[in-house]
Amino acid sequence: MKLQRISERIRIYPHEKYRDRPALGYIQGDAFSIAVDAGHSANHIHEFYAALEKEHLPLPSVTILTHWHWDHSFAAHAANGLVIANSATGKHLASFREKIKTEGTAYFLSLDKTIQREYEDTEPVITLPDLLFENQLYIDAGNCPVHLFRTVSPHTDDATLVHVPNERVLFIGDASSGVFPSWEKDAALCRKFAETIEPLDFVISIRSHSAPETKEEFMQDLWEDC
Repeated sequence: MKLQRISERIRIYPHEKYRDRPALGYIQGDAFSIAVDAGHSANHIHEFYAALEKEHLPLPSVTILTHWHWDHSFAAHAANGLVIANSATGKHLASFREKIKTEGTAYFLSLDKTIQREYEDTEPVITLPDLLFENQLYIDAGNCPVHLFRTVSPHTDDATLVHVPNERVLFIGDASSGVFPSWEKDAALCRKFAETIEPLDFVISIRSHSAPETKEEFMQDLWEDC
């Protein structure tokens, strides 16, 4: 799979439905590069890194987790450099790591067939983020400011959005989705989420399991769901 260029400094490694792999973001600063989400497993992140190397792009020095769910975070142990997440994501990962440690992997593998496909030839490894933040964090990757902030979401209680203002791109993660596995949305949370992001200056939105959209397309879809 090839990288998809979104703007001058931003690319994504596209999502894959069969193993429910989310799109992985890549933000190229002058000083260092940043990944958005680690991926489902070591196999996933290694494929992402191979795609970067094929285009002679440096591996990310920082990886930001948009939330704790396995397909976004369980490859963190294989990530290059530092892994950053909000404090709630860290707590969820610590709790799930303890559950697997005490009860084994059967429960995790039973959650969905896509998980079984991802882990046909490997075992889940859960590591905790290197750096935690509370509400927001600003990073300058070198003439490329990046704003991380925690938001209300109908999907999880630990959603982090990644805004790259100079590129006018917003990484949504799964924050606009419903609750796993029913995918039902709390209407009040959905409206609060929409009200949070509507004032932001972005022209491209990137959800983890669909193609990039314009802000207008994304907001229309979001309000219809609310």
